[in-house]
Amino acid sequence: MHLQLSKKTSYFAVESNNLIVQQLNEYNYMGVFIDPSTDWGFKRIFGDKELLINFLNSLLEGERVITDLRYMNNERIPKQKDERKVVYDLYCETDTGEHIIVEMQKRLQEFFKDRALYYSACSIAEQGIPGDWNYKLTPVYGVFFLDFNLNNDVSDYYCKDVSLVEKYSGKVFSDKLRHIYIELPRFLKSESDCDSFFEYWIYNLANMKQMKEISFKDRDAIFGRLEALASQANMTKEERAQYRHEWKIYNDYFNCLDTAKKQGVEEGIAQGRAEGEQRKNLENAKKMKIKGYPLDDIADITGLTIEEIEKL
Repeated sequence: MHLQLSKKTSYFAVESNNLIVQQLNEYNYMGVFIDPSTDWGFKRIFGDKELLINFLNSLLEGERVITDLRYMNNERIPKQKDERKVVYDLYCETDTGEHIIVEMQKRLQEFFKDRALYYSACSIAEQGIPGDWNYKLTPVYGVFFLDFNLNNDVSDYYCKDVSLVEKYSGKVFSDKLRHIYIELPRFLKSESDCDSFFEYWIYNLANMKQMKEISFKDRDAIFGRLEALASQANMTKEERAQYRHEWKIYNDYFNCLDTAKKQGVEEGIAQGRAEGEQRKNLENAKKMKIKGYPLDDIADITGLTIEEIEKL
């Protein structure tokens, strides 16, 4: 049987195929897995309690084991109207009372260390109890994933563990405040070079954007769970649309920043060249004026005005 399509039907069929191809190309371009450095992707992964507990235990291996945690309200409302509101990416409390702030930072901020300290200080300050109180605090951990290098030391280690330490002995002075900075671009180990559970985690997070499958699933079932949760193929239509929307916003925003930075550099170079040329013309004009050149000739040669030359 021969089926003949009308021009109208054929047109819609072609348009539909084009749309499918466009969506497939976009899906392939965005990768197999979600980008953990986006807000949506980060919260999808570590908003899963089992994954977060497993990661934190790998981070604190040899120190303690977290058996449970609860997510707390990540928006801290200021007590005074003129105080700044604090919004954490993820804020949780462990089964033994520690407060843990988990953040992903996409780009370097000028005072990022101060911002991280301020966030932790807010978590400490809100533990205060009105009236009689002995000032006993529960520890506050800040775990900061960075999609950039915190400083320019290329030999620096990818994980910085910062605590209150006595200067001369090197011993911990207080365990109530601790910051851990994980610089993903500094993690350059290959899959075969990873030799700890913590490095398995960091390898997957640092390389997830271009991976076809999650590594180390043969070592622990938790990475199978990570793969299932991070796979775009397992997302609902609504989740995929939401992620795609945020992914585009992130890329458009940072592309605009990069473009503005590039334009600023180019404009700065052009301005520097113009200022250098002007200084050179002024120096030459001054020399010619000393030697008695006519002002009109000096103006023709240097491009300066008679008024500018007379002021020399």
